Amino acid sequence: MIWLHALWGRVWPYIALVAAAFAAFFGIRQAGKAAGRAEAKAEQAEATIKGMEDAREARAEIDSLDDAAVRDRARQRMRNAKR
Repeated sequence: MIWLHALWGRVWPYIALVAAAFAAFFGIRQAGKAAGRAEAKAEQAEATIKGMEDAREARAEIDSLDDAAVRDRARQRMRNAKR
């Protein structure tokens, strides 16, 4: 039993070192995942804003056209879609 205590006295610093390394690894990993998630959310927000701006510009352009011009654009778009 005494040899077990002596062995434990020699080994526990290494076990603590390995545990600290695992904790550091998982801490860094989680920080990276959180940063990546925030970056993806920011990119998605930018894409959403750009889409909203494009829709607003298209709506303003169509509102500025008369009915005949809107009809002509719709016909042209339908012809191009069939190809």
